[in-house]
Amino acid sequence: MRINRPARPSRRSALLGVAAAAGLSAAVITLPGTAGAAPHHPVRPTIVLEHGAFADAASWDGVVSRLQRAGYPVVSAANPLRGPATDAAYLRSVLDHVDGPVVLVGHSYGGTVISQAAAGIEDKVKALVYIAAFLPDTGESSIGLTNKFPGSTLGEAVDYTLPDGGRGADVYIKPELFRDQFAADVPVEKARLMAAGQRPIAAAALEEKSTQAAWKTIPSWSLVTTEDRNIPVAAQRYMSARAKARTTTIDASHAVSVSHPEAVTRIVEQAARTVR
Repeated sequence: MRINRPARPSRRSALLGVAAAAGLSAAVITLPGTAGAAPHHPVRPTIVLEHGAFADAASWDGVVSRLQRAGYPVVSAANPLRGPATDAAYLRSVLDHVDGPVVLVGHSYGGTVISQAAAGIEDKVKALVYIAAFLPDTGESSIGLTNKFPGSTLGEAVDYTLPDGGRGADVYIKPELFRDQFAADVPVEKARLMAAGQRPIAAAALEEKSTQAAWKTIPSWSLVTTEDRNIPVAAQRYMSARAKARTTTIDASHAVSVSHPEAVTRIVEQAARTVR
């Protein structure tokens, strides 16, 4: 003989009954997933950081730690510093292994690289952030943009000499001039370590012309450094205005990610919060 059990009230019905018995309005009872519109959960994009010449991935350490504490996944990529085409292709291979949306950040020559690497992948790269960086247009080079405006003393501070006295194809800043040229607002001991560990860049990389300008199609932010002796402040302002980047100015040296990591983190988070 089959026994038909009485239907059990649903969890929602039971809760509504309790509310009614307590003299409460049923309107105050909302179960997960039953609201008319799904709650908004902010997207946490991955922040991918690209360093520039005469630096390495460690130059982002202060920024990385702050972004991680804020809950962002972060990748501090190694830049080969061989040329925009080669370096952009390498960065694209890094981006290919990142799931979800990306905020791409470039410092100095790293701005040239991200401008090329992000072109055509607007579905993945949602924002570009330029930190004391180049924002080249198609057909422009890093050295050409540097020389377009007065103010850079980099040419007087670099060398190509190899340990055996020969001439090399790579450019580095003379260690004794590194702090004044690159990191004037960084503590002396820290600047000394940065000089010893600097990554030289191929001279040809600074002369190679860009073939893509992703800032034309991807929203951009820019941090302009007024005490910069590598990229003239006038050049930074010109490129940022041309790109219609949301621009912030700071009194800092070229090594702003080391000397003012909190300011760099702030502008990166501004860009990240726009990702939906």
